[in-house]
Amino acid sequence: MTKAILTGHSRGLGAAIANDLLQRGIPTLALSRRANAELGEAQHALLTQVEIDLGNDEALAAWLGTAALQQFIAGTETILLINNAGTVQPVGPSETQVPSAIAQAVSLNVAAPLMLFAALAALRGKAELRAAHISSGAGRKAYAGWNIYCATKAALDHHARAVIEDKGPGIRICSLAPGVIDTDMQAEIRSSAEAKFPLLADFVAMKRDGALAKPADAAAKIVRYLLSDQFGNDAITDIRQVGI
Repeated sequence: MTKAILTGHSRGLGAAIANDLLQRGIPTLALSRRANAELGEAQHALLTQVEIDLGNDEALAAWLGTAALQQFIAGTETILLINNAGTVQPVGPSETQVPSAIAQAVSLNVAAPLMLFAALAALRGKAELRAAHISSGAGRKAYAGWNIYCATKAALDHHARAVIEDKGPGIRICSLAPGVIDTDMQAEIRSSAEAKFPLLADFVAMKRDGALAKPADAAAKIVRYLLSDQFGNDAITDIRQVGI
């Protein structure tokens, strides 16, 4: 049996990934600040939702200290972890950033994925663990105004590289850039002040010109890749470059 643990499923790419997993009949434990009522009504038998602020390290550590995760994965042959939750904030040069916003971004974008991965690696027993960090091209190329977002996504990339060096049996991991997708995060980016994000016009143009991928299309590619024999061969990749 295959089961999935997914973060950030309440909207956008995360909601599309959750829907794809559930349509495939994969039981899914979904963690987010808010439940997804639409998915809950349609797929209640396969979907377990946990409302938790993944930007709160103490809250996540407390939840991981319960038996909930271990109970969910019991008897599972393959565990899928999709670390999708994330934030692009704070946007702007360092002198404009609020320290508490930086701390929350690092907790959500970096600490939470690493904590969940470590917990599953310890609890999995003989089950295979396949972990996908949803990263970004911003982790591989620097962008003005995105120094926190770039740094946190680069951290996920390097975590995947280092985990592969550990050579843990039965562990596959990839930090995966999903492309530019038409989600609420893109709308948030387009609402940025140009003074804080000099590339604003480029992102506005992508929306205007229909260059953004649909969440359902990107989600389908991500799940297919996660389930394929190719997954884990590369520590980092871009889903647009994967031939599946």
